[in-house]
Amino acid sequence: MPEHTFRLNGEQVTVDVADDVRVLWVLRDLLGVTGPKYGCGINVCKACTSHINGKAFNPCSVSVGDISAEDEITTIEGLPDTVDAELHPMQQAWLDQDVAQCGYCQPGQIMAAVALVRRAAAGGRQITEADLDTIRNICRCGTYFRIREAIKAGAEKM
Repeated sequence: MPEHTFRLNGEQVTVDVADDVRVLWVLRDLLGVTGPKYGCGINVCKACTSHINGKAFNPCSVSVGDISAEDEITTIEGLPDTVDAELHPMQQAWLDQDVAQCGYCQPGQIMAAVALVRRAAAGGRQITEADLDTIRNICRCGTYFRIREAIKAGAEKM
């Protein structure tokens, strides 16, 4: 098996796995990182949303062979470390806004929200309703209104 090395939540990891194995399975099955959830496996539901080099990506649709040793993958488990805190401001906003019901989609939702807010901030602007409309993560419980409010609240603290 080929070896694949990359950074995961601030630490270098190496796995022996075929090039075509999806990053989601490497994270969950080989490395024991269960925050990114399996929902569809075809980049539609976005339950697995994580960050690669600071940008949102869906590990269910990326092969580990496409990841390089310089790549940094951040999952919900490593998100607080990006702000050197126990909880990231977006995670706290999720609690404050009482977003979660079943909670299955929440790690992906939070990771997508953080990437969106960072993108807007890099462009020197605040989050807009149009920005919120671009988030395509599916929530089967239907807490979209609270998700939107949490994103706005989290954005104010980021």
